[in-house]
Amino acid sequence: MNQESASLLLEPDLAGQSLADVVSNGRVNALRSEDAPVHDWYRFVLSFPPHLVRWYAQKFGLGHDTVLLDPFCGTGTTLVEAKKNGIPSIGVEAIPMSAFAARTKLDWSCDPNRLVEHAESVAQYALKRFAQEGISDTQVIAPVSHQYGMVSLSQEQRHLLFKNAMSPLPLKKSMILIDALSELYSVDVANHEQLALASTLVHSASNLKFGPEVGVGKIKQDAEVVSSWMRRVSKIALDLSTVDDRSAVASVHLGDARAIDNVLEPCSIDAVITSPPYPNEKDYTRTVRLESVLLGFMESRADLRDVKEDLLRSNTRGVFSADTDSQWLDADSEVRDIASRIEERRIELGKTSGFERRYARVTLEYFGGMTRHFRALTKVLKPGARLAYVVGDQASYFRIMIRTGKLLADIAEREGYEVEGFELFRTRFATATGQRLNEEVLLLRWPS
Repeated sequence: MNQESASLLLEPDLAGQSLADVVSNGRVNALRSEDAPVHDWYRFVLSFPPHLVRWYAQKFGLGHDTVLLDPFCGTGTTLVEAKKNGIPSIGVEAIPMSAFAARTKLDWSCDPNRLVEHAESVAQYALKRFAQEGISDTQVIAPVSHQYGMVSLSQEQRHLLFKNAMSPLPLKKSMILIDALSELYSVDVANHEQLALASTLVHSASNLKFGPEVGVGKIKQDAEVVSSWMRRVSKIALDLSTVDDRSAVASVHLGDARAIDNVLEPCSIDAVITSPPYPNEKDYTRTVRLESVLLGFMESRADLRDVKEDLLRSNTRGVFSADTDSQWLDADSEVRDIASRIEERRIELGKTSGFERRYARVTLEYFGGMTRHFRALTKVLKPGARLAYVVGDQASYFRIMIRTGKLLADIAEREGYEVEGFELFRTRFATATGQRLNEEVLLLRWPS
């Protein structure tokens, strides 16, 4: 790896520090203001921070002549940070909305002036429609029928949305803006306009709240939509005017990380920096459900199932009767012992719900799926490749402790990787169990 090009990444606040230093500085998981450009166009609430990516890129000596992979890329934190620092990168993501977000955040070729100009024409078109309906972008002018909540949504689409995810009037406004974007569609700016809308739908127009899982918070009877969308478009345009599209090549593949060798070239990857799902009850399809449905990435339960079938089995909502990833585990593996203890605890506590009955199963399918992932990854790694996996301990299943990092290290070692060790990222408090759980970085190397 080119150490001269890697030196371009060094910055005073990270160079020469350990991960513990970065954590102790109190910036462990926050998006710093200087990192906000592009990253904040659309971002999961619990995304890992860009400075963590930057720190490991430095540690691994990555530069212009290396390729960085994020096999669970989500909305593209690793890839955007790599592009900002001139490192070519590739992402793989199974959820279409998330893959779209990552791909759009990596497209810096859009003309910012053209983007704003076109968005303003769309906004004016939408506001005229608002006036025809007797509504404004800030308040109700005339009584609003609750039928507004059903405009342009099929029965199946409505079933996919959470109850009260969006109130009738904000939904009506959103559908008008979506129609305006469709009628005035312009290919050169469409993706950035849609991404700004996705962020608007979630953070301005909806009633959603985010913690470890997405839910419904305070009900908003009305909300700004067009003006909020225009502010987000303007922010994207401002960022586009400051970045260099020639900095590095980056791409996103829609695919299954457990079969990553199907989408990547053999022996093509120098390093991996990623944060896979953990074995708990966080369902990432729910995190992006509202925007996935309203923007047309998901229209039916069949679409939802198709997406889930390509995901690592990390929660009970995503496990299917035909799943066989557990077969990839050794017969005497520690994972099987943990799954047995979970099932014994379930029986002891008399828990009989369908989800609770799947706790042991999802544990086996998760670690079996990660075994598949590590094995498929061996086909695309270059000799000497370095890997960093941000993983967290879990106790979601009847408080049986799952030391995710240690178990994944054991699996990786059996698949031929060298385990370089662990570095503590943060300690978090699990409100559901009252336990403090470590989130750490598992460091691996593929032998030279």
